[in-house]
Amino acid sequence: MSDCIFCKIASGEIQGMRVYEDAETLAFMDLAKDVDGHVLVIPKKHCKNILDCDTETLSAVMNTVKKVSLHLTEKCGYDGVNLLNASDESAGQSMPHFHIHIIPRRKNDGIDAWPAFEGAKEEIADVFERIRML
Repeated sequence: MSDCIFCKIASGEIQGMRVYEDAETLAFMDLAKDVDGHVLVIPKKHCKNILDCDTETLSAVMNTVKKVSLHLTEKCGYDGVNLLNASDESAGQSMPHFHIHIIPRRKNDGIDAWPAFEGAKEEIADVFERIRML
């Protein structure tokens, strides 16, 4: 997509701090300066979000997420990672190119990466009946 910033980073038109790259994916540093080591993993092929991403591309992205996460925990001194994704504007997606955030974690780092939910509004059994796939 010609106006997509992540597509421009993937093509090299815009410089990015590349952490890892293969034929289908790219991992690069997030410039938000919110958490040390914050990495984004994207498919080089444009997909808006996980909802329109084909299974081969999704598999490639997740393989890269695992490789980068293992590198962070085995070679870079981190203890674990949080993986974050928002798919669709209604979920808080601000960049219309599928991406997974990798937030590297250390024990007792004080980061609260879990959203604060206000509580369910419906009975769980009612929701289950509406969404189950079996």
